Amino acid sequence: MSTPQRFAVDCPSRLLFDQIADKWSMMVLTVLDDGPMRFNAVKRSLEGVTQKALTQCLRRLERNGLILRRVIPVSPVAVEYEITPLGRSLQTPFKALYSWTLTHFDEVEAARQAFDKRTAN
Repeated sequence: MSTPQRFAVDCPSRLLFDQIADKWSMMVLTVLDDGPMRFNAVKRSLEGVTQKALTQCLRRLERNGLILRRVIPVSPVAVEYEITPLGRSLQTPFKALYSWTLTHFDEVEAARQAFDKRTAN
C-alpha cells in the first residue's frame, strides 16, 4: 500500500513542482527545445506573455538549473537562453502531457459544456 501524498506547504518538492509545471515554464522549455534563442524570440513565440512574466519565468528556470543564460558580447549586448541537459530531461513528460491534451481535448470540451449546461442559472 502506498503512502498518500500530503503536499505539505513547506515541502521543497511542492515549490519545485509549482515552478516547473506553470504554463509559461512548460512553454518556454518547449520553445527552447529547438535550440538557443534570444529573449525577444522567446517572447514572440509565446503569444500573450508579458515581458515581466517572461523575465520572472526565465530567472526561475535559470535558478533551478533548467536553462542557461548567456550574454553575447555584441553592441548592443544581447542575451540568449538555452535549455540545459537537466531541462531537456523534462521534455519527455512535457511532450506526453501535450500529447494527452491533444488526444483528450474533445472529451474535456464535452465535459466543460455538460458542466456549464448543468450549472447555468
